[in-house]
Amino acid sequence: MTSKFKKLSLTKQILLGLFLGALFGLAIHFLLPQGNFRDKFLVDGLLYIVGNGFLRLIQMIVVPLVFFSIASGAISMGDTGAVGKVGVKTLAFYFLTTAVAIVIALFWGRLINPGSGVDLLSIDASGFEGTEAPNFVETILNIIPSNPIAAMAEGEMLQIIVFAMATGIIVGQLPDKLSLLTRIIEEGNTFVFSLTDKILLLAPYGIFALIARTFAQLGFDSIMPLISYMFAVISGLFLQFGLVYLPLIFLFTRLNVMTFIKKFIPVATFAFSSASSSATIPVSLQATDDMGISRKVSAFSIPLGSTINMDGTAIMLGIAVIFVANLYGIELDMADYINVILTATLTSIGAAGVPGIGAVLLSITFTSVGLPLDGVALIMGIDRLLDMARTVTNVAGDIACTLVIAKTEKALDLDQYNSTVQMASDEF
Repeated sequence: MTSKFKKLSLTKQILLGLFLGALFGLAIHFLLPQGNFRDKFLVDGLLYIVGNGFLRLIQMIVVPLVFFSIASGAISMGDTGAVGKVGVKTLAFYFLTTAVAIVIALFWGRLINPGSGVDLLSIDASGFEGTEAPNFVETILNIIPSNPIAAMAEGEMLQIIVFAMATGIIVGQLPDKLSLLTRIIEEGNTFVFSLTDKILLLAPYGIFALIARTFAQLGFDSIMPLISYMFAVISGLFLQFGLVYLPLIFLFTRLNVMTFIKKFIPVATFAFSSASSSATIPVSLQATDDMGISRKVSAFSIPLGSTINMDGTAIMLGIAVIFVANLYGIELDMADYINVILTATLTSIGAAGVPGIGAVLLSITFTSVGLPLDGVALIMGIDRLLDMARTVTNVAGDIACTLVIAKTEKALDLDQYNSTVQMASDEF
């Protein structure tokens, strides 16, 4: 069995780990009685250590990976104007799709009205402490690192991106004087991606543990009262993928969207399991390589997207607003909906691509339209499952944007995009 498993591609191993983890988790939840063995040894012991240990390995390489890949990409671009052009296109794409995501969520939410007829007494409505909306001016200023070393130590992704871009541009403009620094960045980039390849070999086991623990903790009792909300969010995520990303890819690239879907599946599996856009960066970059996208584009757009592109979260925010308004019998007018669109779009800037950020954004959005913050507590019990689903949409938006930008910038290898042979290795 072990030898047959090792012969499978890494993609198939991850899918198998996802499936078996879900079955194992459900078996733990329904077949094992509560007690120290189930709760402390299996769920909060073995599965927690393996799953979160794998995530920590991924998180360990994210900061150096982002720095070296962006700096290397900026060096290869050379021209400051080219860097700026790619940056403007990428930001425009991300802001546009996020705004569209919220509009879709509000329209879809009003159409199916999740929360209508749900008994509030059947849901845990314990209080939730709100979070104030960040000051817009400070948000913009916080993009610029006052201490790049501290930014790297604290994982401030936008600040790391700014410093890496500045480093790459300067080094690219002075190739003769800074040849040693160029070599350090290029070799650092090679080292980080070699290390990434080795860590990803552990992905099937880490994903098995993460999924098993999630399903072991998630019972039907916590899901059933919120089934309408879950359906609205998940179907809204599919609408964003099918009605926004795929048409944009076809419109701007004229490429076969089925090829995109096929090559996105490994990324989707990893994103779903980890529930973290940042942790998925290494897998996303490998997928863009497989699509024939130049690192000149992907090394910038993928890390940036993992930080500011939150289309899946935007879908959740829009539908959650309608869900909670229906639960409490609160009427929202057009001004409220516009407020939701603006608030959710702006607060996504700089939001960390890690599990759990949705709770913070929910409290900010609810406060902006006067919804009770108890509404956040209503849906946090199942948020882990929805967090996994919306991370897939977030990451799909990152890669769709990268593909579109690469095609418009003539930084796409069409033969590789249409090829069934992966670049670099056959692991994915």
